[in-house]
Amino acid sequence: MKKLINSPETFVKESMEGMVLAHPDILKAHFDPNFLYRADAPVPGKVAVISGGGSGHEPMHGGFVGKGMLDAACPGEVFTSPTPDQMLEAARTVNSGAGVLFLVKNYSGDVMNFEMAADLARAEGIRVLNILIDDDVAVKDSLYTQGRRGTGTTVLAEKIVGAAAERGYDLKRLADLARRVNINGRSMGMALTSCTVPAKGSPTFELGEDEIEIGIGIHGEPGRERIPWKPADEITEMLALSIIEDPAYTRVVREFDEEKGEWVDVELTDPPFQPGDRVIAMVNGMGGTPIAELYVVYRKLHFIAEAKGLKIVRNLIGNYITSLEMQGVMITLLRVDDEMVELWDDPVLTPALRWGI
Repeated sequence: MKKLINSPETFVKESMEGMVLAHPDILKAHFDPNFLYRADAPVPGKVAVISGGGSGHEPMHGGFVGKGMLDAACPGEVFTSPTPDQMLEAARTVNSGAGVLFLVKNYSGDVMNFEMAADLARAEGIRVLNILIDDDVAVKDSLYTQGRRGTGTTVLAEKIVGAAAERGYDLKRLADLARRVNINGRSMGMALTSCTVPAKGSPTFELGEDEIEIGIGIHGEPGRERIPWKPADEITEMLALSIIEDPAYTRVVREFDEEKGEWVDVELTDPPFQPGDRVIAMVNGMGGTPIAELYVVYRKLHFIAEAKGLKIVRNLIGNYITSLEMQGVMITLLRVDDEMVELWDDPVLTPALRWGI
């Protein structure tokens, strides 16, 4: 293993320190427990938006802390969920009194720890709501999760919901928007290579010289199938059609009901894509994929969407939710309405995403 690190034990902390030194006008860091937060937090009257997850997926989530996106991000160790004390202390730090929204990727550790943190925060009088992101169409159940994994839609939700919070949406309205983004977003990825977790020092899984994994998870979890390498157009078609032709998906998730004061089961259904839908399209590199290759994928995705009657109204192409140095790609399509497009276009200033400032 050759990596630009000093030691696996100090990797996350030193990466956080580097981010703050590079962007002192945007970020501050808190250690023991670890989290990154907006330099101007708490913002008076604003609902705070917090997310987090295992490190190794950068720039998500720390790279999306700043004006127009997240108020705080809680990084766990590499591919390991953050702990409840991280989220609790982050909530205390960035809460202005208007409440806190947790955006949670659907992985068992993340779900459990964010729920515990929300309960602890509510015991201190902080209003907290949790919204789950579960957009990966590749598999129904996988390692680390029950139901679909939370992947690329998380990035789009953080931007849209973050913009809405900046505009002054209250907590309930913000949670409703986040839920709507989730049920309209779908993702699927693939891997050309594995990745190496620093603490382990060896590849997470093995792929043959001529093999690719279709439907891979962001931690290297198995996908739908392992097949011989194919040209980019064929790979893009496999991913895009799996998303576009995915049928309605119904499942039950846990959300906190403030009126009842308890966690309740909520049935959600993701409607299928239909001709005439407007979408935001993200072509995301998994960490080691050259940007030129991602544009080859976007080229084919554009033609497929056009043939299926979908209109791509905005796009995002680059490395936004990664798996260390894995070579591969993830496609995300999010059905949008006028409100979502306007929020997408709103100004954003973070280390990894910025426009309109």
